Amino acid sequence: MKLPTDLKYAKSHEWIKILSDGVYEIGITDFAQKELGDIVFVALPEVGDDIEAGQDFGTVESVKTSSDVYCPVTGTVEEINDILADTPEAINQDPYGTWFIRVRGTLDEKGLLDAKEYDAVTGVK
Repeated sequence: MKLPTDLKYAKSHEWIKILSDGVYEIGITDFAQKELGDIVFVALPEVGDDIEAGQDFGTVESVKTSSDVYCPVTGTVEEINDILADTPEAINQDPYGTWFIRVRGTLDEKGLLDAKEYDAVTGVK
């Protein structure tokens, strides 16, 4: 399982990339996309929406199930990944290169995991 060491992880299987000047990129992990299976639809918030840390901001639907996606950052949605509207399967092909949203806000790293800690949570070797 791919697990970049430069990202932070939530126990709810989202990854967080810290960009410059208070902007954070959020997606789902390789573990999550494998558990979901073939992804067929992604619902995302609107640019300008305010989101609280721990709040769901979207839904991922696969051929097996659907799952909410949670935001680890409190802030405002600055950008959504438009590619996901037409090609949601891009998440299966490259989960760490296919971000969902970019949020400008405040990240409370309490409760977030590094790659080694997240690997221990998933129990996948």
